[in-house]
Formats: sequence, structure tokens, C-alpha cells
Amino acid sequence: MAGIYIHIPFCKQACYYCDFHFSTSLKKKDELIKALINEVTLRKVELQGQTIETIYFGGGTPSLLSKDEILLIIESIYNTFEVIDNPEITLEANPDDLTSKRLKDLTISPVNRLSIGIQSFYDDDLRMMNRVHNGVEAKNCLSEATQLFDNITIDLIYGIPNMSLEKWNQNLEITFDYGINHISSYALTVEPKTALDNFIKKGTYPPLDETLALQHFNHLVESSEKKGFVQYEISNFGKPDYFSKHNTSYWKGKWYLGIGPSAHSFTGNQRSWNVSNNSKYIKAIQINELPNTVEVLSKEDQFNEYIMTGLRTIWGVSFDKVKTDFGEEYLQHVKRASEKYIEQSLLCFTSNEFNDNQNSTEKLITTQKGKFLVDGIASELFMI
Repeated sequence: MAGIYIHIPFCKQACYYCDFHFSTSLKKKDELIKALINEVTLRKVELQGQTIETIYFGGGTPSLLSKDEILLIIESIYNTFEVIDNPEITLEANPDDLTSKRLKDLTISPVNRLSIGIQSFYDDDLRMMNRVHNGVEAKNCLSEATQLFDNITIDLIYGIPNMSLEKWNQNLEITFDYGINHISSYALTVEPKTALDNFIKKGTYPPLDETLALQHFNHLVESSEKKGFVQYEISNFGKPDYFSKHNTSYWKGKWYLGIGPSAHSFTGNQRSWNVSNNSKYIKAIQINELPNTVEVLSKEDQFNEYIMTGLRTIWGVSFDKVKTDFGEEYLQHVKRASEKYIEQSLLCFTSNEFNDNQNSTEKLITTQKGKFLVDGIASELFMI
């Protein structure tokens, strides 16, 4: 089983914190959609023997596409690959794009999951991030979307300067009141060369507070658990049967193709990524060339990726899998390297209901105390 990610590199305006590839000009939209469809055909051979189970429209802002444009892209995938019955098809969307008409159009399309970029229900937070929508639009959007779609996830951002714990709690309570079944929530971070990075350096935007972000994170974990959510990945919280199948495939090492400028792909021991330039991407595809860079992953690379993704999820790291896939040397390494974190109660062993019978039932996982430190812990377990 494999997934396909479609990168739509257009936005109405730039969020201050965003470092994803996009353009605020739609001049090349028609050309780019043709190129996306052509790239799907060009890359058929890369997923030979694989059946498509998820399709994900990300970006950028995929909700800027019309229903017909979305249908054209989906049709090209069905014409090129074998697709399972009723695949998960996700569309990322901004609240201001999801009008009543747009939502109704989507209900008669193959799209069956919405990922809505709420970020916050408060106008002052949204202005600080330079989001297009406002709080009223966010609430109106969810009022209508939840009547038409069952499988909805929303994005929320925590650790915003001057956001009190009470205000963060209100964002969560509003979310719960709408009956949302999945939340993806991330700490506001400063990426190099973004507007946010520039503002903080100039002193026109308050610096981020890691202590505040940790308070928000812990409250998110506690509140969502009380509402029946499972934190199945560090930043992802879903009720049973509502985990993102597409994103889960990334964390479980399944194959996927990334279509579009800047999109990444993974096919076993190989990773590739497309050029992050719309014009260069379009020109290359027009002459049937793939504008991508390919990296063959070493055994160490594959092991390190397994450690990183495993420790971020409830599926954890299986010592049996490490021994089977990588060998005794790797097993002894991860045992030694994990000892001090087990002693510090940052890692532990578990045999939970989500182990899905992969190798042994006992897995090394990150404790709640260790979750906020997971990237640093994982890097200490890497094989260098």
C-alpha cells in the first residue's frame, strides 16, 4: 500500500511563520495543474506493485483549486495507478475558502476528509500570524463543515506569545464543542528567513517562550485525553478510527509519491524531492523530465529514520524489528543508548493496544515527560 501527496504551491498571502514553498501569484495555476497531472503519469513506474490507499492535497492552500481542478488531478491518479475502494482523500483548506457552496461541491467529489487550518479562534492571534481568515469565519466554517463531513481535522498553534493558558484552553474547548475528531497541533516555531524570524530579530515581535509552549502542550495532552483523543503522534490527536491514514503511512515507513514543486517522495531505500520553484518545475515536466534530486538511503539513514518516527508515535521502536532489519550491532547500540533515558523516565517499554502485531508486542516508546524532548532524545539514539 502507498500514498500520493499533491503539493499545491499557492496562497492568498504569506503567514509570518511559514517556510513551505508557495507563491501568492496564481498566474501559473493552469500550467501547474497540467504539470501535476503529467508528473503523475511520468512517475507511474516508481510505485509498481503498490496500491494507492491515500491521496493528500497539501500546500500551500489546496482549497484555492476549483472542484473541477481537484477532480482532474484525482482522475489522473485513478487512470495511472491501482487505487483501493474508498481511499482516504484529504484536502487541506483555509476557513475563508470553505463557503457553503464550496462545501456542498466537495460533498459530491471524492474528497472525504478535510484538514482545516484554524490555528486559533481569536482575531489577535490570527493577525499576529498574518492569517487570511478571522475568528468568526473559523467558527462559521466549522458549523457548516461538521454538518456535511464526519472526518475533519483542524490545525491549532500553541506557544503564541502573550497567549494565556486560559485562552489556549478556550481554543481547545471551542474545538471540542464542534465535535471535531482529530487535531493536529504544533508549537509556533521560528524558521530561518521567515517574516517571523525577521520580526523577532528586529524586536518588533515578542520572542517565543518555551516554558509557555510546554504548558500549552501539557494542557493539550491532558484535555484531549479526557475527551477521548489518542495522542498517536507527538503533534497528532485522534479519536479511535479517525487517525490520519496518510500521515500514519509516513511514520510507518510506507511508500509515497510527492507530486508538485518541493514535494518529497519515499520508495523503500530511496528518497527524492522536487525543485522548489514553480517555473522550473513546470518547464521540466513540459519536456517530460523529473526536476528532482534523488538520495539513496544508507542502512544508517534508514535506522535513524525508524528511530525518529518510532519515538514520535504510539507504535514505538521494536527491538525485534531493529534486530531483524538492521542486525545485532544496531540492537545493542539502541539498547545502550536508551538506558539513561529509561532511567530518567523519558523512555519506557509498553505493549499497548496499538502495536498492530508488528514483530514483538513490546515497544520502546517516549513517556509523557519525554514527548516534548523527543527530537533530542531520538538524535542520541541515532547510529552515526
